This record gives sequence, structure tokens and C-alpha cells, in this order.
Amino acid sequence: MERGSTSRSGGKRVATGREAPIHSVGSDVLCSVFSRLNHFDLVRCSAVCLNKVVYTSSLMRDMYYKMNPPVRGTKSAISSPKLMKRYLEDLAIEEYKSALSSGSAEVLQWQAHPIRAALCRMKRGFILTGVGDKVIRLWSAHTCKYMDEFHVPTGSSLVDYDFDENKIVGLTDSQVCIWRRHGQRGIFQSREGLFTRGLCMSYVDPEVVIGCDDGRARVFDMYSRNCTRIIRLQSGPLSCLTITPDQLIAGGSTFGSVAIADLTSGERLALLRSSFSPTGMKCLSFNARSHLLFAGSTSGYAHCWDLRTLKPLWEKRVSPNVIYSTHHMLNDTSILAVGGVDGVLRILNQSTGEILKSYFVDRRGAWTVCSKSQNQNIEKKQAVSLAEDLRVDTIPRNSRPPITCLAVGMKKIVTTHGENFVRLWRFSQ
Repeated sequence: MERGSTSRSGGKRVATGREAPIHSVGSDVLCSVFSRLNHFDLVRCSAVCLNKVVYTSSLMRDMYYKMNPPVRGTKSAISSPKLMKRYLEDLAIEEYKSALSSGSAEVLQWQAHPIRAALCRMKRGFILTGVGDKVIRLWSAHTCKYMDEFHVPTGSSLVDYDFDENKIVGLTDSQVCIWRRHGQRGIFQSREGLFTRGLCMSYVDPEVVIGCDDGRARVFDMYSRNCTRIIRLQSGPLSCLTITPDQLIAGGSTFGSVAIADLTSGERLALLRSSFSPTGMKCLSFNARSHLLFAGSTSGYAHCWDLRTLKPLWEKRVSPNVIYSTHHMLNDTSILAVGGVDGVLRILNQSTGEILKSYFVDRRGAWTVCSKSQNQNIEKKQAVSLAEDLRVDTIPRNSRPPITCLAVGMKKIVTTHGENFVRLWRFSQ
């Protein structure tokens, strides 16, 4: 019997595990823990904590007065815990925006894979890296410490993946694989032959959508292993894919357009194109709060469409080369991070496409070892802000290895470069 399970004895449920369930932790203990958090972490905990102690106690009020002392005891003070949470959320976003657009950055770097890593994802304090060898690795986003790893089935090559609290969903060229993150390890694999060559994927429980080289999106039920729908999105290969909370699929093509379709009915609703010369789409990201869809292209343009009107909001050439990755923090409507072939990390305004700041790591000067963990050296170096009048091609290539993927978190961005190292950029005001 597993730890924490129960058995029946004489009609009663008897706990047999050594670990008490999280629900047994008292409110006083939770308050003691939460009172040590800053406003960033308190807001994050309030969003995921099942216990309502964050709202029913004085935690929000105390943090509100700590961050805004002049309003204590005045009529302008906010009384509702939910309004206080919104105030702290807005404050955190403003600090985050300021740090990325006008602050400074230090870069942590470590050897993460034996061969190389081309993709990264970051969620809830964890970083997941992979694609390039036979292992996916999990790291702490706070300490860069190795946490766990998951092996790709023999004979398969990983193409794309994403993850949540319970599982990792991955795509090989001909199968969908699911790894459990906790409990008994095992790999769920879809039957072979259901699609020939998968190029990209996106999922929202219980369905995963695979973008294929024939321009079709194949929708799979992750638990029955069945392909439930096939949706024709493009006439050419699907190079990138995303699913919106409104059950829309956006699929980018190497031919330069983005198709929008209804996930439920399969009906294609629109075909979004660049107003400039034909360009292949390399990446997509959707902001659920603003309903804006962002794309990066082979010609260095960043694109933005409003899915409420299906019209372009802006198109800007932000790089002289291919853009491989665009990403923004969940529910943030201010900052968009962009990276690609030229190796420069660019921070854009989501509303206008304006470049707010550009960063790279200067090859001059040595990396400093800042910590060691399990035979893993974590090195540190200060990032350099790219001057507006400085041409990118004047910067040595070894100071700006291509950014193959990036993921944005609170005051941090993780990048992979198609090599065996991973970088975590930490921003401060």
C-alpha cells in the first residue's frame, strides 16, 4: 500500500501512511508560513491555496499596509481582501514590467544536458528542458537545482512537449507520450501509425492537438488514446500551434499564414496573414487576458493579431534574422519576450511591438561559479544591454548563441540555445 493511503478496519477508515494530508495543516501554521512571503509570492499562493486563510485572516490587509503605509486609517484605504489582492497583483506586475524593461539582469548558466537542449518551459517554480537527447530534465527555477528526469522511449526522438503539476505531455515524430510526475512512474504512449510526422503540439485536458506536416491538426483524447478529430488548417506543414481557453486552435504555417479554427466543430474561421512579404511562422503565443495572438517569423518580424476582431494590431521587424520563440507571463498584458537566431533577448511592449530593452551576454570576462549542487556548477555573469545605435552583427557570435526557446516567469526568463547549457536571466530594478 502506498504512503498516505487508507484501509478499512471494522467499518472505520484508518490512516496507514506516515504523511499527514495537507488539509490537516492548521490555519495558524499556514499564516505563520505565508506571513514570511513577499507580495509577489503571497499573491501567487492565494491563487493556488485551497485553504481560504489568505482571505479570511489579516494576511492581505497586513501586506497591503506594508506596501502602502500612508493609507492606513484613511478613507482611501481598501477594505475588501479581493481588492487588496488586485492591488498587490497590479503592484507586482508594475515591478515586473519595470525590472524587465528598464532594469538590469544577471545570467545563471549550467550544463543541463549531455548533448543539447532546444526547448524549455517554466511553470510554478519549475523549469523543464529537453529536445536534443534522450532525456527531459526538471529544475528549480529558484536555485537551478536538478530535481528529476524523464526518459524518451527507445527509438524515438522528442519533438515538442509541455507540462503541468501532474504530468508531462510530449510529442515524438509519430506518437504522443505522457509521463506521470508523481507516484508510480510510467509512460502512456499512443498507438503508432495514427499520424506520420508530428511537428508541434499543444494541449488542454483532456485533449492534445498535434500539428502535422500535411497541414492537418489531429486531436487526441489523452486517456482513451483515440484520435477524435482531424482538422484541416493549412495547405502546408504546421510549424507552430496553440489552443486558447475559448477552444480555438491557432496553427502557423511555413507558408506564412496563421489559421484559426474551432476546436469543437473543426470549422476554420479565419486565415491571418502578414501584410509584408511572405514569411514562415515559427512560433505562436496567446494572451488569454488581452485576446492577443503573437507570432515570430523567419524574416525577423513579430506579429500581433486581436482574435476578437481577427485583425492585425501591429507588425514590427524586431530582429534581422529568424525569431524562434515568443512568450509572456501568464495574464500579463505588458511585456513580450522574443528570441531567435541572432541570440539577442528582446523585451517588447505587447500593445505596440516597441522594443523596450535588448540583452546579450558579453564574451569578455570570466563566468563566476556561484554555487555547486550534485556535481553541477552554476555560473553567473552580468547581462549587457544592447545600445539602440549598435548593430547586432558587430557583436561576436560567441557572445550571442542562438536562442532556440524561451519561457517567461516573474522577473526571470529561461533560455535554451541548442547546446548543452541552459541560461536563467534574473532581472532587478
